[in-house]
Amino acid sequence: MRWDSLFDDLEGQLDSAWGADDSERRAEDERLRISRLSLRERLITLGRENIERRDDPTSIRVSLRCGREIAIVPRTYGRDWLAADLVRQHGGNGACLIAVDAIASIQLRPSEAEESIAESPVSSHDPQITDRIGLPFVLRDLCRRRSYVSITTATAVDVLGGTIDRVARDHLDIARHPRGTARRAREVTHVQLVALSQLDLVEL
Repeated sequence: MRWDSLFDDLEGQLDSAWGADDSERRAEDERLRISRLSLRERLITLGRENIERRDDPTSIRVSLRCGREIAIVPRTYGRDWLAADLVRQHGGNGACLIAVDAIASIQLRPSEAEESIAESPVSSHDPQITDRIGLPFVLRDLCRRRSYVSITTATAVDVLGGTIDRVARDHLDIARHPRGTARRAREVTHVQLVALSQLDLVEL
C-alpha cells in the first residue's frame, strides 16, 4: 500500500508539473504572438469586431502625427492605408483615407483594447486583394476620378484643397482651387507638390 501511495503521489506531481509547463508554454506563445502584432493588424481585428457585433458601429478616436484628432469608423484596409467614415462633430459624415504611418495613437475602451489583440479568424495565408494595394494606387484612382480632396500633411500648417493632377513615385501634384469649382485653369491658383511620406489624411 505504501508503494501505491508513493506512485500516486509521484503521478500527481508529474501531472501538475506537466500542466504548469503547458500553461507556461501557452502563455509564452501568446506573448510571442502579441509581440508580432502590427498596429494595422489590431485595427483590422477591431474594425471586424466593431462591424460584426454592432448594427450601428461605434467610432474610434485617432490622433495623427500632425496633431489632429479625428473620430472614424474603419471600413477598408490596404497595405499602408485605411479607408474610413469620418465622423464630423457637426454632422454630415464624410469619407477619408489615412496613411497608417501617420497614426500616432488610438484611444480605445478597455474592452476594445482586448478585442484588438484577439487572434484573427482570417488566415494570414489568405490575404485580401486590398492587402496588396498601396496608398499611391488609391490616390491614382482619385486622380482619374478628378475628385476634389482635402489633404492634411504631417506639418498640418494648413489643409490643401483641390484636385489631384498626378501621382508620381514618392509625391503627388494637387491643383489648388476652391471647393465647389471644377478644376479649370482659371480657377487654379497654383499646383502644390506633396511628398507621399508626409501625407496624413485625405478627406473626400
